[in-house]
Amino acid sequence: MARIALDAMGGDHAPHATIAGALLALTELGASHTIQLVGRTEDVQRELETQLSREPSASSRARERLTIVEAPQVIEMADKPAAVLRSKSNSSMAVGLKLQADGQSDAFVSAGNTGAQMAASTLILKLHEGLTRPAIGTVFPTVNHPVVVLDSGANVDCSAEELVQFARLGATYAEDILGRSNPSVGLLSIGEEAEKGNAAVKEAHQALLDSDLNFQGNVEGRDILTGATDRGPIDVVVCDGFVGNVLLKFYESVPPMILALLARSGVDPVHLRRVFSKEFDYSEHGGAPLLGVRGVSIISHGKSSPNAIKNAILVALRAVESRMTEHIGRRLAQSAKEST
Repeated sequence: MARIALDAMGGDHAPHATIAGALLALTELGASHTIQLVGRTEDVQRELETQLSREPSASSRARERLTIVEAPQVIEMADKPAAVLRSKSNSSMAVGLKLQADGQSDAFVSAGNTGAQMAASTLILKLHEGLTRPAIGTVFPTVNHPVVVLDSGANVDCSAEELVQFARLGATYAEDILGRSNPSVGLLSIGEEAEKGNAAVKEAHQALLDSDLNFQGNVEGRDILTGATDRGPIDVVVCDGFVGNVLLKFYESVPPMILALLARSGVDPVHLRRVFSKEFDYSEHGGAPLLGVRGVSIISHGKSSPNAIKNAILVALRAVESRMTEHIGRRLAQSAKEST
């Protein structure tokens, strides 16, 4: 049985989208799983009753698997992460994460302020021993198979040691969530040669060669699109959060550009639109886990639709069922033991 806490007040379209997403998720979750709606009770209750009234036959079944947890404060998108932890300790985000820290929940999902979620998750759930920072792992579609890219926005500047840590986090994610055995790790650089890249990348390259990971070597941006190099498939791509976030935003902009060019040339890209919608639409992937914290914290897009929230909840469930965070802890402990 998994108990998933959802930040009902987080996101541009909350609480309508979050509650609608929770109800959608209940139709796909096993009967033993429950969702905790964290937020202002009056607002959550009102929206929940409005949505349940549209489908009376499903109302009682859904209501039995939902609980409302009071959280009087709301973190706004413009709030500064460091400040909200002091001034909004009773926010839906903080309360939701505390449920997990106190053993009353198994995962947390939010479409709210990403910086605040990263800071709050690190403070409340803590990091696994040996880690200095968490990382956001985002799944990118490719010609062959999806790859996980990290960090995709949590850390702008990273040391070589942190890049190696991200590689371990990504490899665990690829094993537990993507089902890859002995995942292949690539280090994003400006060339495949070991001497290419900035100082941190070159130092990380050598450290990864010396690690127990299945390190393929440096990969280039073009390799992500195919999910492979001439040396074989790629499962994990490691980079700092500055590069990763630029790459993510660029990736998201490619389908609209292609569709616009086709439309301009007189081609009706109706089939391509369906393909791009499924492969590139963030709502189909739901959310990205904040890897490295001692728990499950799923970061969703601020503009998340009900479908995106539903899929984020399903991602959280997979992380819980695979015991991904425990696997990460064991992998980090083992690597620390081997390096001493």
